[in-house]
This record gives sequence, structure tokens and C-alpha cells, in this order.
Amino acid sequence: AKLISTMSLIMGTTITISSNHWVMAWTGLEINTLAILPLISKSHHPRAIEASTKYFLTQATASTLLLFSSMINAWSTGQWDITQLTHPMSCTLLTTAISMKLGLVPFHFWFPEVLQGSTLTTGLLLATVMKFPPTTLLFLTSSSLNPTLLLIMAITSAAVGGWMGLNQTQIRKILAFSSISHLGWMTIILIYNPKLTLITFYLYTLTTSAIFLTLNLTNTFKLSTVMTAWSKAPSLAAMLMLTLLSLAGLPPMTGFLPKWLIIQELTKQNLTPAATTIALLSLLGLFFYLRLAYCSTITLPPNSVNYMKQWQANKPVNPLTSILMSLSIMLLPLSPMLIT
Repeated sequence: AKLISTMSLIMGTTITISSNHWVMAWTGLEINTLAILPLISKSHHPRAIEASTKYFLTQATASTLLLFSSMINAWSTGQWDITQLTHPMSCTLLTTAISMKLGLVPFHFWFPEVLQGSTLTTGLLLATVMKFPPTTLLFLTSSSLNPTLLLIMAITSAAVGGWMGLNQTQIRKILAFSSISHLGWMTIILIYNPKLTLITFYLYTLTTSAIFLTLNLTNTFKLSTVMTAWSKAPSLAAMLMLTLLSLAGLPPMTGFLPKWLIIQELTKQNLTPAATTIALLSLLGLFFYLRLAYCSTITLPPNSVNYMKQWQANKPVNPLTSILMSLSIMLLPLSPMLIT
């Protein structure tokens, strides 16, 4: 069953990103949705069943809106090509549908709940792989979307993602609001430089994958258990701190690269107020990233715990985790090669 779900995920993603016809893109998105549902509800816990139900309802609604927008466009223009989206109502409906699929504000409510009800491995798929096909559709239709609508949604996503992540103690919810905040950065630059959106998405995927794989290795789900992660894998806990700072976008790390380029591009487009606003809003997210990084460096928990500390890692460290962590920390010097 896991093999079938994985193959369906790969096939659905491939169909969507390589299709020129709206119906084929919709088919790929539907295959993706149906493939991830068994993985979310795998644990048979009521929380997981609730998460899979919420995910299915949201994605089905978004897919219906996407098909509806493409049908309106085909009705008025006779074109089913993805790049030929010209009808104004179709553009608005498509923006709504893709925003719902990605979890952009104001359609973000489902994402933290679904991520909280999933395992860390499934959460990694939801935060990275499942966002790739909708992001590709946004990339292909970027020339015909409404700049003002996207700008408003991007700034509110950065604000809500940072603000609502402040009072969370569950790691998966913190990473969910982090994802919403990063989606704001990807969306704000979409109209003006779509390639920057893809670079931001790739680097976000790289950093988030390293964090999720590390948390999965150390069985860390809450803020309080981050403090004892060092006893399971000390070197990995130290690298986790640097990876979290990279996700926050602090300058020496890889995560600074997309924010730097996006602010530079927005300034070139005479959108200095928008660049200033989103840069200030990223400070909200920086607070909870720093709190996570601080907790991961504490070698003794601040209060007494009632369980035995584990002084050895339960599982061997996957080489992929180490490679992803190294790249997500030290990729900034290679940035000229990436951009050119």
C-alpha cells in the first residue's frame, strides 16, 4: 500500500507539472490528493482521521474551483492551455483555488490542523512535495494573475504565519505556520520574477526536509522534548540549531539568500513599502525560530522530568539528513552558481 501511494504521488506530481491542458493538471492534483490520504490516516488515531477528512474536503473544494475556473476560461476563449488564462473571473477563481491548495491566508486554517494530525514523515510530504504542483501552476499562470490580490495575500500570510506561530508549543504547528509565512515570500515575488519563487521554494524544501528528518530521528514532537534531543544525537542537535536559524533567514545561512533576492527585486519594482513590510513581519517568525534554536541547545531541561533520558540514538543517523543539513546551512557561498 505504501508503494502504491508513493508511486501515485510521483505520478500525480509529474502529470501536473508536465501538462499543458487544464484537465490533465486537475487529474494530477486529484491523484496526489487520493495518494496522500492513506498516509495521513495510517495511524488510525481519531486525530489522524480528522486530519485526513479536513485535508480531503479542502483539496476537493480547491480542485473543483480550479476546474470551474478553467471551464469558464475555455467557455469564453476556447482555450484549454494553462498559459492562456485570460478571463478575469477565471484568474480570480484560480488564485483562490491555488491559495486553498497551498494554505495561503485566508484559506490557511486547515494546514496546521492537518500537519498536527499527521506523522512527521507525512508532514514533510505535506509541507514540501504536495506544494510543488500548485506552485508550478502559479508559475505557469503568473503573467495573467492579479498583482494587487497576490500582494495582499502574501503580506497577510507573512503576518499570520509569524503571529500565530508565537504561542505554539507543538513543533508541527510551528513548522506549519512557518510554511504559511514562507508561502507569503514566494507569492509576493511571483508576478515580477517567477524564477525567484521557484528558488525560494527549493531552498525552503531543502531546509524543511533537514528539520523534519532530524525531528523524526529524535522523536521530537513538542517544544519541551526538544531540550532532551541532544542526548540522543548531540551533533545533530547542534546542526538543528543552525538549520533553524537558516530557515529564519539569518544572513550567514542559506535561508538568507531568497529573502535577500526578493527584497532586492521588490525594490527594483518600486515596491519598497511592500518589501519593508514583509521584512518587518519576518521578525515575528524569527522569534519562534530563535526559541526553537535556544531549546535545541539546552543540555539540561529547566525542570525535572519523569522519564529516563536516552543517551544513545535509537536509530542510526541517515546520511541524507547530514547532507541536507550541510546544504541548508552552507549553500550561500554557492549562490552565484544557483542564480546564473
